[in-house]
Amino acid sequence: MTAATRGAAGTDTSNPSDAGAAETRRSARSGVAGLLGAATSGLFGFVLAVVITRAYGTAGSGAFFAAIGVVTVATAVCTLGAETGLMWALPRRRIGRQGDAARMLPVALLPPLLVGLLVAVVGVLAADALAPRLLQGSGDDGRALLTVTFAAVPVVVAMTLLLATLRCVRPIRAYVGVQFLLLPVARPALVGAAALAGGGLLAGMTGWLVPAALALLVCLTLVAGPLGLGRGAALRSNRADWSTFWRFALPRAASAAIDAGSMWVGVLLTSVLAGPADAGVFGAVGRYVLAGQLAMQGLRVAVSPQLSRLLGRGERAAAAAVHRQLTIWGLVLSWPVYLLLAVFALAFLQLFGPEFTAGVPAMTVLALAMLVNTGVGNVQSLLLMGGRSGLHLVSTLAGLTMTVTLGFLLIPGHGATGAALAWAAGIATENLSAAGFARSVVREPLFDGATLRAAAATVAGVGLASGVGVLVGGRGLPGVAVALGVLLAGCVGLLTLPRVRAGIRVTMRQIRGRDDAATAAGATPASTKGR
Repeated sequence: MTAATRGAAGTDTSNPSDAGAAETRRSARSGVAGLLGAATSGLFGFVLAVVITRAYGTAGSGAFFAAIGVVTVATAVCTLGAETGLMWALPRRRIGRQGDAARMLPVALLPPLLVGLLVAVVGVLAADALAPRLLQGSGDDGRALLTVTFAAVPVVVAMTLLLATLRCVRPIRAYVGVQFLLLPVARPALVGAAALAGGGLLAGMTGWLVPAALALLVCLTLVAGPLGLGRGAALRSNRADWSTFWRFALPRAASAAIDAGSMWVGVLLTSVLAGPADAGVFGAVGRYVLAGQLAMQGLRVAVSPQLSRLLGRGERAAAAAVHRQLTIWGLVLSWPVYLLLAVFALAFLQLFGPEFTAGVPAMTVLALAMLVNTGVGNVQSLLLMGGRSGLHLVSTLAGLTMTVTLGFLLIPGHGATGAALAWAAGIATENLSAAGFARSVVREPLFDGATLRAAAATVAGVGLASGVGVLVGGRGLPGVAVALGVLLAGCVGLLTLPRVRAGIRVTMRQIRGRDDAATAAGATPASTKGR
């Protein structure tokens, strides 16, 4: 075998069927790791939302969620799309002391950090003027809260970029450990400790930000070895590195800000147009919606480097097969969550406190909209990892335009419900347009009969369980308990079917198998280990 027959990750590509099988196994293992991490992150994200809403009430939690929105949107803007650029570029380069991957770090890190520092300085200076508008009713606490929030932007920017680097140069368990364990576990612990100690919004927000600094240090330690930093790896980049990277990243800069700020734009608009109480309700609803999306997020970060390799080699059929497999996984795992949220919105919001039950219509609307988001799969990843960041920008701009336009029309009269309707329309617009673009780029089917059968079975099963729950226990917590019991019984019953057990065995073999089990290739080169 010659070097020309190997892919970037050391897989033999001379036999398309063997290569496709190897890619399917790799996506299965990475997908499971991402899902397990996302499940943990979702659980502790919910815990964080409960801590914030219980500790600070509707108005205080509205200010808290708005501050999180500020740092989230500011970070997404300041990264300039470089985090996705790293996920696209690094899998196509060699790591190690003799590789050329390390020289992408100055290209990717320096411009975002400079922009982050500029935004931090301007934000700190303007905090007194911005706080009364963005954090209504928070008084002097709002000014201090906004000052700390802006000051932390460069740290969060650096952490975000190093997390993307970590995903490309280490096995996925390292990324999962930082992104899905360290951050989500530490945040509710520190925010809760601040609240129990009698600290106000400033102390709570500090508890939310400190884990980002810890994650930054951990990421820096973990990426130094594989990239050969301090061991002779070249860091000097050339003009071609800069032009190639930023031609891809800059269109992503705007779409990344929109992606990260999709919910927070609604929170900020609601805070300005309807007041902090409605913003607090909408923020609480949004925490549930985002928690349900974590399965798709876990799958996306797990396989994005793999999609970059496949599409970079022109293996569109293999990339589409990986997409279809993970779309089914994401659909089966996410749709039950959103269907239950839509039917039992009252029960879930009661966990935050009685004042948050005003968000029931908003929860129902957004949960149904997210069926579209998860149903089309990670079409955004196909566009981005295929180098078509411009098309991705078009779809996200279409979604943002719909969200903001309807937000100005609906929020003043309908508060959190109006914000939910606006965001739902934006979600549908962005995802359907992105799916159309991805199909034209990949030129392979993104959905098949298995996808439709999985969707139909999921709706039927969850619909039946929800119907029983509503009839027996209503839409409150007793109804949820009954529905979950019926679902659990149904899942146990499915395990008795030979076809289901056979499918599980196949998946487990994929997860346990070695990357090169189906190829005649030798060991993966050291320079690509961990990708």
